[in-house]
Amino acid sequence: MNSGFVIAAYILSSILFILSLGGLSHQETARRGNLYGIAGMTIAIVATLLSDQVGNYALIIVSMLVGGTIGAWLAARVEMTAMPELVAILHSFVGLAAVLVGFATYIDPNNHFVGVDKTIHDVEIYLGILIGAVTFTGSVIAFGKLSGRIGSRALILPARHWLNLGILVVCIWLGKVFLDADGTASGMWPLLLMTALALAFGVHMVMAIGGADMPVVISMLNSYSGWAAAATGFMLSNDLLIVTGALVGSSGAILSYIMCRAMNRRFVSVIMGGFGTTSSSGGGGGEEQGEVVSISAEDTAELLGGSDSLVIVPGYGMAVAHAQHAVSELTRKLRDRGVNVRFAIHPVAGRMPGHMNVLLAEAKVPYDIVLEMDEINEDLGSTDVVMVIGANDIVNPSAIDEPDSPIAGMPVLEVWNARTVIVMKRSMASGYAGVENPLFFRENTRMLFGDARDSVESIFANLG
Repeated sequence: MNSGFVIAAYILSSILFILSLGGLSHQETARRGNLYGIAGMTIAIVATLLSDQVGNYALIIVSMLVGGTIGAWLAARVEMTAMPELVAILHSFVGLAAVLVGFATYIDPNNHFVGVDKTIHDVEIYLGILIGAVTFTGSVIAFGKLSGRIGSRALILPARHWLNLGILVVCIWLGKVFLDADGTASGMWPLLLMTALALAFGVHMVMAIGGADMPVVISMLNSYSGWAAAATGFMLSNDLLIVTGALVGSSGAILSYIMCRAMNRRFVSVIMGGFGTTSSSGGGGGEEQGEVVSISAEDTAELLGGSDSLVIVPGYGMAVAHAQHAVSELTRKLRDRGVNVRFAIHPVAGRMPGHMNVLLAEAKVPYDIVLEMDEINEDLGSTDVVMVIGANDIVNPSAIDEPDSPIAGMPVLEVWNARTVIVMKRSMASGYAGVENPLFFRENTRMLFGDARDSVESIFANLG
């Protein structure tokens, strides 16, 4: 294919990717945004395959068939509760690809750069492998934490900040040695040593981040994977890969900033260690906080049926129980009876940004009754009933009342201001951040214990 057609196809793909990001920013246009992204990627792949720089089609087609089959199989069987860890492991693939492409580019005998061009090319390789290695192991650890294979509590090593600083200084020094190397053989050892240090840093960085900061980690790794892709694009002289990587990297960085602002956190403080890294347990620690008051599904149905307004706060427990469809049916029935039902979404509810929005959209909950925290928090004081389904940290009053709590200062949904609060939980266990919740012991709180889907279905049956 003529290079002009390839460039035109890349420009069209870039436009479609930008439109895709714009569409994904709103629930109503998310489906269209996905279609734009699919179309852009299809055009990009076809144009790349037909370009003059690509050969050995048999190997490429076999590889695409194998990868496509594995991807389709995983997409078909993955559950929505496992979506955060799936996203994390996909980020690791991008990082690993950047590392492999970097080494392959460095040892490519067809590269004959000299002078300034060689220096620039070597910097691209070094940075691409560095970012890719950090992204790879960091994403693998994030996958382990999100899937429960690794504990969510932060791992705090002695002098960990000095350790990170030391790794950074050594990597900078190795970069200078790499750029000054005369020949591939002499440059390989600093490149390999830097890769090992970057891999170790990725592990340590995410292991040191506590549970409640994991949504920020997901968006942060998304940004890293974008910059790794952009670096790969520079190595391969592929303009579309540079643009796409920059889009992903910048959008991930912006999302990380938004998530940190939603938790009243600084990005640097997240990297240095997440919520739950202090010795304080928050919420009174081991002190006696009172007794919880339980409620049955029958009494809950009577309470909801007699209320004028209801706000539902979904959390990760709803995802685990696959309760979103039952919640949607309950919402429809209550609205038919004249109850003003709305949903309150905290920015970090679940295990990744937008997790609850995706679940509710899947269950066909109307978009106009799904509101963000800032839109609904002031209305909770005039709400008859708030029903919390499997959420914990995002409705914890310790964030406001306990200055020494690990989540102190984090904006939360102030559900305790409602007339009655019903909390659905399997047990009295603390949330993902490991912080106790005094909400459960408040006078206007009632605990409905059990599986969320079973509880919601029982409430639905008792509404009559």
